[in-house]
Amino acid sequence: MSRPSGTGTGTDTDTEGRKFFALISRLKYINRWGLMRNAVPENVSEHSLETAFIAHVLALYRNVRFGGNVNPERAALLAMYHDVTEIITGDLPTPVKYYSKEIKRQYGMVEEIAGEKIVSYLPDDLREYYRPLMGKTEEEKELWLLVKAADKLSALIKCIEERNMGNLDFANAEQSTLKAVHDMELPEAEEFIKEFLPSYGLTLDAQI
Repeated sequence: MSRPSGTGTGTDTDTEGRKFFALISRLKYINRWGLMRNAVPENVSEHSLETAFIAHVLALYRNVRFGGNVNPERAALLAMYHDVTEIITGDLPTPVKYYSKEIKRQYGMVEEIAGEKIVSYLPDDLREYYRPLMGKTEEEKELWLLVKAADKLSALIKCIEERNMGNLDFANAEQSTLKAVHDMELPEAEEFIKEFLPSYGLTLDAQI
């Protein structure tokens, strides 16, 4: 049986392009919180979807309650892809990533290289649409700030869930993550904490 030909530009590029989605599907094999004892492991794919859910509602908060004008769907899309470079870099534990300004700077450079490598697995005519998803851009800095808050809120939820299962290994992480969210001074994040976070302490029967 003959294989359907690609529709991109150039046979080599088409062959490379077919790797993109197979590669990002491997996000589900990258576990987060590598230095912590987890009652329930969390992978990057799960985290990215939860971050997208939260980024979407933070953008809605901004528009509906705080007079903003941002695109909630775009916020969700950026959040879906915000950790894609970890396919190449792995999930570097937060204490390591932020140990010093130099390590943070060097890791940022590695992320840029990783993002460009992943984009190279797309056909030429699609790359321009995916490149902005691989790293923060000045044009979308307002949305990326909401994604950052959503990322931290997702981490906070993970800490709460682990605590609910009796795992005290996340106790300090919960406090430091909550402080990090407050330090962002984003009213949208505070709204999420006030309105939605308490429900994460409920049992399934109480939630339904």
